[in-house]
Amino acid sequence: MPITTIESLREHLQWAIQLEHATIPPYLTALYSIKAGTNIEAREVVESVFIEEMLHMVLAANVLNAIGGHPKLDYEGFIAQYPAYLPHSNKAFKVPLLKLSPEAIDVFMQIEKPEAHDALPEDDNFETIGQFYEAIEEALQYLCTKLGEENVFTGDPAYQIGPDTAYYGGSGHVIAVTNLASAMAALEEIIEQGEGHDHVEIWDGDRNMFHPEREEVAHYYRFNEIKQGRAYQKGDTPQSGPTGPAFNIDWDAIYNVVPNPRATDYAEGTIERVAMDQFNQTYSHILRLLERAFNGETEQLSVAIGEMYEIKYEAIRLMNMPSGQDDTVLGPSFDYVPAPNTQAKPRRRIIVRPDGPYIVYGDIPLVRKAQIISEHGEPLTWHKTDIIPTDGTYALCRCGQSSTKPFCDGTHARVDFDGTETADTNSYADRQEVYGGHGITVKRDHAACMESGFCGNRFTSIPKMIDNTDDSQVRAQVIAMVERCPSGAYTYSLTPDSDNIEPDYPVAIAVTQEGEYAGSLWITGNIPLIRADGKPFETRNRVTLCRCGQSANKPLCDGTHREINFTE
Repeated sequence: MPITTIESLREHLQWAIQLEHATIPPYLTALYSIKAGTNIEAREVVESVFIEEMLHMVLAANVLNAIGGHPKLDYEGFIAQYPAYLPHSNKAFKVPLLKLSPEAIDVFMQIEKPEAHDALPEDDNFETIGQFYEAIEEALQYLCTKLGEENVFTGDPAYQIGPDTAYYGGSGHVIAVTNLASAMAALEEIIEQGEGHDHVEIWDGDRNMFHPEREEVAHYYRFNEIKQGRAYQKGDTPQSGPTGPAFNIDWDAIYNVVPNPRATDYAEGTIERVAMDQFNQTYSHILRLLERAFNGETEQLSVAIGEMYEIKYEAIRLMNMPSGQDDTVLGPSFDYVPAPNTQAKPRRRIIVRPDGPYIVYGDIPLVRKAQIISEHGEPLTWHKTDIIPTDGTYALCRCGQSSTKPFCDGTHARVDFDGTETADTNSYADRQEVYGGHGITVKRDHAACMESGFCGNRFTSIPKMIDNTDDSQVRAQVIAMVERCPSGAYTYSLTPDSDNIEPDYPVAIAVTQEGEYAGSLWITGNIPLIRADGKPFETRNRVTLCRCGQSANKPLCDGTHREINFTE
């Protein structure tokens, strides 16, 4: 019995979190090296394993929390320096960062290798991951017998990541741990997804996340499908190997990523170093979010999941840059970067990701605002109802189907969201219609309108009042209506040739509510907006973005959320 104290068990569960994480950078490097639209079967294998490794990290953290521990991810040394041995293994092999290749698959199969039938549990220097978890399982049972279950499971249940905490779209189950039975279930989930059911079957007891009609094979055997070029089917065993349909791989449709990229190979300030540093900063930030999620701020898990989609684009950017070494390209180095100085904030901007979320940079405040509506159903003004806690960078849902709105939880990838942008990219001045009045010139951009209703009421409207603006009261009413227009479709100036006068809106993003329906994202304060193709929109003091996923004027809101009765 190698683990005999609560303190030792907590230490080993922290090792388990680090062990599970050590597999993630290699799997991500291989996953991102697959060029878009190619090798669909292989992509599904690697992506499903990566998602389940994230689940394993959550489950290990849940067990650690349940016995009164505190998961740590934000520290120097948590990320392995690749090529690296698996933490606390017997150092039989090193794990490198490689593009998807036969060599990478061989390493992945070594990582996921099932334990032998007669293998003893190992709390350190283990040969297989299963042996390591067997030692933890034995320790839990021993300590519960020795100390009493209630004296082992002393953690705060509020810290548990459960099925209701964040949406999980992979195979397997998120298990909140509060006692020995749930702890054993969580650990068995980890072992069986890696090695197979009862350590002797190829199946792990789950359904395939991409093809729910199929049973899922364990990680080791999924990688063997790529190696053998054939899928497993019902009746196959470890001895028979896969006998199902052909599993074809186009090895030429893989980015030729340099093995084990290193940011320090490039001078500071070079485009290569800047891109690698940006990836490392984002990845380290995700680890900080996960640590917070595992230590009581469970809502941060959804924010972290959203940002996982951001690093994909940063990785692909690297893989389109020559490394300077033969014909290879760059890849992520996965270096730890401490939290930045709070005085040095990144540049404020919002980036629209292809068929994905809005990524918000620069610590932009996120609030909720609701319309104040008259007894006649007419919008009168806006009222701030809440401040939504965020980190410096966060991802906001664009598909309308996230379970953690307004934040992205990755649902867009699972539902094949079509986020194609169709909004006119010409300037406001090119599109505007001009209404001349007395002492005021009103301009309207139909392309930006989202039919918010502030431009009129049951008696009148801005166009109807223009001819009467020699009356200062009418002119004041026109100005008030224009300034409450969230999309900025209406603006005004004092003379036809003078600059537009804009209300003094704060730098912020407002998640809006229109009566019983959820509204748009209201962006104020001249925040730059970058399209998915990298081209900027004209920076405006106010603009409204679609978050229901159904606008015909993406990424701008066109009011469709009202037609579909969109809610959170």
